[in-house]
Amino acid sequence: MSSTGFLVANAFSEEPRVFITQPKDGEVVPRKFEVCMGVEGLILEPAENGVNEGKGHHHILFSSLPTDLSRPLRRKQGIHLDKAQTCVNLKMPVGKHAITILFSYGDHVPYNPPIYDKILVTVEDN
Repeated sequence: MSSTGFLVANAFSEEPRVFITQPKDGEVVPRKFEVCMGVEGLILEPAENGVNEGKGHHHILFSSLPTDLSRPLRRKQGIHLDKAQTCVNLKMPVGKHAITILFSYGDHVPYNPPIYDKILVTVEDN
């Protein structure tokens, strides 16, 4: 097997995970700030590509994970990054906030078990 084939095979053998790269957990941020996300063992793709195993897009939630992971996330539940964006600008009120990213299929149904990451930030009026 070529080294290229070996690397591709290993990319899919990783445990799938998503993570927030910016800001860091516990960071103090201004009212307007950028959230950036990464993936390992998964492929980001626009929602319009449909439902494909191992592929999907991020959602940003500001509350706990949904209890029913078999249903599509609604717009009012958070921010849908359905064009496979990896960064988004947020404007939030001053205070402490939990930010959760949740990976979902193209139809906005989360993976089950959920693939997510969560951080806490403190927003200050800068």
